[in-house]
Amino acid sequence: MNKWKLSLSVLAIMLFAAWLAFRPERLIINRVVNEAFPVPTQASSAEAVESGTFSGIAHPTIGTATIFRLADGDRILRFTNFRTSNGPDVHVYLVAAADAKDSATVKHTEFIDLGTIKGNIGDQNYALGRDLDLAKYRTVSIWCKRFAVNFGAAPLRAE
Repeated sequence: MNKWKLSLSVLAIMLFAAWLAFRPERLIINRVVNEAFPVPTQASSAEAVESGTFSGIAHPTIGTATIFRLADGDRILRFTNFRTSNGPDVHVYLVAAADAKDSATVKHTEFIDLGTIKGNIGDQNYALGRDLDLAKYRTVSIWCKRFAVNFGAAPLRAE
């Protein structure tokens, strides 16, 4: 009887650990955000510098990524009409490549991690450093760190 209790306990722990590692519920549960555009002090003081349209790589991904320069010199990356799959440990990367049509490009190229994605659906903003070299980082990637997979990418072009 003790062997069964021990076996069931070990099995329960293993199932819980597997659930934590893969977080399968995130495949079916969406996180919707609707972040407002940062209000500049003057109506015309936000200038679109670069933009690109997302295309799906490992998962369907749509929307627009635009880099804006605000009046104070700050820059933000804004996603509009954005939608992708949800998943565990999904991040926003700026990649030093003209495009990232596969996962290998992101893995073997320099990138900047802007943090965990705020939601897999909706408009959202990510702060960029003033010293970020936009001539070097040419693509936005939606990257799953846990599985090293590029969900989707948006190559940036000057406005």
